[in-house]
Amino acid sequence: MTNERKISCLIVDDEPPALEVLKKYIAAIATLELTATANNAVEALNILQNRPIDLIFLDIQMPQLLGTHLIRTLKTPPRVIFTTAHRKFAIEGYELDAVDYLLKPISFERFLKAVNKVLDAAPATLPAITPIPPAAASPPPTTTAPFIHLRADRKTIPVALDDILYVESLRDYIRVVTRNKTIVTKQSISSLEESLPREAFIRIHRSYIVALAKVESYTAELVEIGRQQLPISRLYRLDVEKVLQRRL
Repeated sequence: MTNERKISCLIVDDEPPALEVLKKYIAAIATLELTATANNAVEALNILQNRPIDLIFLDIQMPQLLGTHLIRTLKTPPRVIFTTAHRKFAIEGYELDAVDYLLKPISFERFLKAVNKVLDAAPATLPAITPIPPAAASPPPTTTAPFIHLRADRKTIPVALDDILYVESLRDYIRVVTRNKTIVTKQSISSLEESLPREAFIRIHRSYIVALAKVESYTAELVEIGRQQLPISRLYRLDVEKVLQRRL
């Protein structure tokens, strides 16, 4: 039996549901140990000054002090995995040399991928631990439903997330295009965006959301899904390119 020290973790998040999800994920990985939690960056700063922390799961948008600002105040910050519901913070997160950037809601598979990045790069300051194969860890029950439910023609239609190709805004309506059908429903594209898992879908334009797994090719101006070419607006271009470069 080895006496390898576990990686001590700190979760900083002001949203209780997100904090609970990360607690479950950390508990499922034998090489991680939850040392403390904090509801804001100021509380986290006090913890970091009094306890050894190897890895922070850090929300960005919090009251009093942003998570990115917290990292800038530290002379020798621990390794950081940013967690946030706001894709617009991605660039700043990577500029701060974060290990990874997780978009909420966070799947266990995506969490494990980020943790393995920490383990891969662990030399001097972290215990040397072999990265965990996905099959070796049992994921907690997922909080992301595999379906969304849309109202159309006076009916509620369950739509599998895996079947969605893209979503198009039609003013007060949206058009959800799947492998087998198209559904038009009265809903804003922004409200639907909130219900889609952010690790699987990305907003590329004020009028379009695409499924990342369905993107076959892209340029700076458009993405291609099947025979359909969808525009990327300048507002979203930097974030879209960064995400697609990691995915494709």
